[in-house]
Amino acid sequence: MTDFTGKTVVITGGAAGIGRALGEAFAKAGAVVVLSDIEKNALDETVAALSEATGAQITGVVADVSNADSVEALAEEVFRRHGRVHVLVNNAGVGPPSAKVWETTPNDWRWTFGVNVDGVANGIRAFVPRMIASGEPGHVINTSSGDGAIAPMPGASVYAASKAAVSILTECLGAQLAEQGHPIGVSLFLPSGRGLLATGLWTSDRNRPAELAREVPRSTPAMTVETIVAAAAKAGREVPLQPLDELADDVLRGILAGEYLVMLGRDDAVATLRERADRLATGLNPTAPGHTLLPT
Repeated sequence: MTDFTGKTVVITGGAAGIGRALGEAFAKAGAVVVLSDIEKNALDETVAALSEATGAQITGVVADVSNADSVEALAEEVFRRHGRVHVLVNNAGVGPPSAKVWETTPNDWRWTFGVNVDGVANGIRAFVPRMIASGEPGHVINTSSGDGAIAPMPGASVYAASKAAVSILTECLGAQLAEQGHPIGVSLFLPSGRGLLATGLWTSDRNRPAELAREVPRSTPAMTVETIVAAAAKAGREVPLQPLDELADDVLRGILAGEYLVMLGRDDAVATLRERADRLATGLNPTAPGHTLLPT
């Protein structure tokens, strides 16, 4: 792809956070943007705000990415309205409570993998065949995380495992599309940067279905950006926040550059991977006890 003017872009998890920032960046680049989210009120507010701010054609479609029929309905609606999709961003994600693996619950796994992994697979299965059939150049971007793709935080085992799955799924998708000669690029997006990411992931329990509620109460209160910043301030430290618009701009740049890995601070990630490989080469667990190799 050489530009985004007039291109149709679909972004899941688009009502807030990184999804919203991506929607604004694509709109400013001249794209026709379709935002999708499970939260209707937030989605409506974001569509209205970004439409006014950018003057671009932005619409919203409610969908539950964990439900294959819901995502199929999203694809049908988008292709009915626009006839084509050039860029698909599988961005929706959730984060369960941190816990030791043996203290996680079945519903922690069902909910997290349902959104983070099934959500990406559902997006690919609903949109990619239609994108292939159109014959037009396109791109698929899957939002994963350095926590899973590069080095896991042991306390976030469920989340890290889901993001590791997304990373491998994306790699396979890219290899298969290239092998078949389809003009559809693939990118793995790892949000990172120089500070904390202030997104809705911290409060994703708000969208957790009742039937997938935790079987036992949380052992610790939920962390939020506000509590982390407050705790740091109490200790005399400042926690920087990573501007989300910088992440969004880097995604657009990465697509046009044809990059597979889109990540701010990529050199640090490569250094981490080398360190982990060195530990594996000596038969050690690459995640050392009490030490997270990838800064978060």
